[in-house]
Amino acid sequence: MKGKVVLVTGAASGIGLATAKTFARDGAKVLLLDRSANVVEIAEEMSSQGYQALPYTVDLADADHLHSAAASIVSEHGGCDVLVNNAGIHPKSDGRIRPLESIGLEEWDAVLRVNLTAPFLLAQSFLPGMKDRRKGRVINVSSRAGRTYSDRAGTHYVASKAGLVGLTRKIAGDYAAYGITANCIAPGQVSSAMAAQSSSTVLEAAARDALVGRLGTPEEVAATIRFLASEEAGYITGAVIDVNGGAFIG
Repeated sequence: MKGKVVLVTGAASGIGLATAKTFARDGAKVLLLDRSANVVEIAEEMSSQGYQALPYTVDLADADHLHSAAASIVSEHGGCDVLVNNAGIHPKSDGRIRPLESIGLEEWDAVLRVNLTAPFLLAQSFLPGMKDRRKGRVINVSSRAGRTYSDRAGTHYVASKAGLVGLTRKIAGDYAAYGITANCIAPGQVSSAMAAQSSSTVLEAAARDALVGRLGTPEEVAATIRFLASEEAGYITGAVIDVNGGAFIG
């Protein structure tokens, strides 16, 4: 990945952080986007280790803020070669999901803005540059809950992640002629900050559902993302790759 610019959202923790580190170790210049100010410290630590890592503290729910950050990235780096839309939110109450009738419109909108609208806006910002270069990778992180029924996922989260699958397929079809691939990762339950919002009962049930008998790790998902960004994955586009330990086989 030497010489490549890789943008990762939600890069301050979990799958996003593992992905950023994976690409950095492979020689890429990694742009870490996250609403958490911790992303600055993370990038500094990575840079001290000899990696190319640049932080962008961005509220992905704020379209104007996101547009401004994207414009800066295009100006400073010419855009990106690999776009990893990983950031996502999943509001819960006491570690459990709220039923559909208890979800307010404000919360619904907040989830859709981060989980689906932000990937759309970033694709809109960076696909033109990929198109001009006639090469690029878009990798969206959906969820097992966006692939099949899940009683552990909120309605807004499910809708956003299913929508991300559709967005991925549309990009794949519309931009394949320009050497751009678009694929989706659908992780099962992974040990992460988001998982920590769930109750122990929910996490234990998720581990039992997986044929391998455990939760996944952020590094396992990051390895799949890294493969989809590689030259060897150039014949894969419009696909949804399930990384769930066999919890869903479809």
